[in-house]
Amino acid sequence: MNFTFHQINNIKVAELISDGLVIKTADDAVDLIGNLYYEDLSKVIVHEKNLISDFFDLKNKIAGEVLQKFSNYRMQIIIIGDFSKFTSKSMIDFIYESNKGRQVNFVKTLEEALSLLAK
Repeated sequence: MNFTFHQINNIKVAELISDGLVIKTADDAVDLIGNLYYEDLSKVIVHEKNLISDFFDLKNKIAGEVLQKFSNYRMQIIIIGDFSKFTSKSMIDFIYESNKGRQVNFVKTLEEALSLLAK
């Protein structure tokens, strides 16, 4: 697991860089958060491919458990991916409602993520 760092309005943002799964459980999220806190960061960009596919099946509650950890530690997370493939009404609604706030956001591109963080 590596990070690329972006500077936005004097705020350092970490982008998780990995070819494989990084977050499979809520404990993995806590490990990631710990690494980011060590670097004094409060914002992270994660790619869809770094999340276990079960994250996007709300029935198993992995998304809720993982995102609750980010919320508890007041760490903003932006997830980049192609979410149009998800047809579940509950997932579509979840993404829509998340994007209304600032704590958890789902976007298509890194440019969108950086633009959102600049606001």
